Amino acid sequence: MLANYLIGLREGLEAGLIVGILIAYLGKIGRRDLFGRLWFGIGIAVAVSLGVGALLTWGPYAMTFQAQEVLGGVLSLVAVAMVTWMIFWMGTHGRTLSAELRGQMDAAIDHSWIAIVVLGALSVGREGIETALFVWASVSGGSDPVLGTFGAVLGIVTAIVISWGISRGLVRINLSKFFTWTGLFLILVAAGVLSYGIGDLQEAGVIPGQGQPAYSLTAIIPPGGWFSALLSGIFNFTPEPTWAQVIGWVVYVAVTMSLYLGMLHRRSRPTPVTAAAPTASAPTPAAAS
Repeated sequence: MLANYLIGLREGLEAGLIVGILIAYLGKIGRRDLFGRLWFGIGIAVAVSLGVGALLTWGPYAMTFQAQEVLGGVLSLVAVAMVTWMIFWMGTHGRTLSAELRGQMDAAIDHSWIAIVVLGALSVGREGIETALFVWASVSGGSDPVLGTFGAVLGIVTAIVISWGISRGLVRINLSKFFTWTGLFLILVAAGVLSYGIGDLQEAGVIPGQGQPAYSLTAIIPPGGWFSALLSGIFNFTPEPTWAQVIGWVVYVAVTMSLYLGMLHRRSRPTPVTAAAPTASAPTPAAAS
């Protein structure tokens, strides 16, 4: 539940910030008449996201077991790729997000009302589809799908409340630190989803090695216990992973975490200030003497 709550909270905050920036900018330039078109596009994004979630939830039931496992494994890998891209995109574009959105809104206003609808749909729809796909992949591998789904919904509701509070000046939050720490946490969550997806592909026979665990932690973390359920719900933990799952988890965490920490280090370094060259009209010390 905690992992899905943070997924919903983070993605919901990103969408809320985007909506807030677009609404505030339209108000600032005196184009409140365009609010309806923007909200129409946002409504389309929400409907598409809910449709994707419903399709992922009920669509596979008409498929064979092997087809379900292949679909589950592939979508888990896609979810990991999307959330990884999202983490790095927010890390590199967070500081310029407001300027980029204002530029896109200016371009949409210059074209037609349809462009504003499309901008609202694409800006929020990306976050919504990422949320639907990643939450589905996380819930599928968890021990309690209902609780996991509730956690995601609760996170989205919390994000809506926080976004409203920020827009009214009632809530102050260091968004840079929030996205930094949740990014680190989501890397570990994504690694668990990756491991789960590999397991699905092994059960379908796409990847060899099913039924050959690399090690067993059942003596330390018994299946069915509260601690096992907690780890499974947050990190898709399995006490007897295969070698493919272990290798996939370790490689993903090592590579992604190294790149992410490197990005944070580069972002934290102060920008060097170059000294301005003396102008031709300014006398040098030697000339002045």
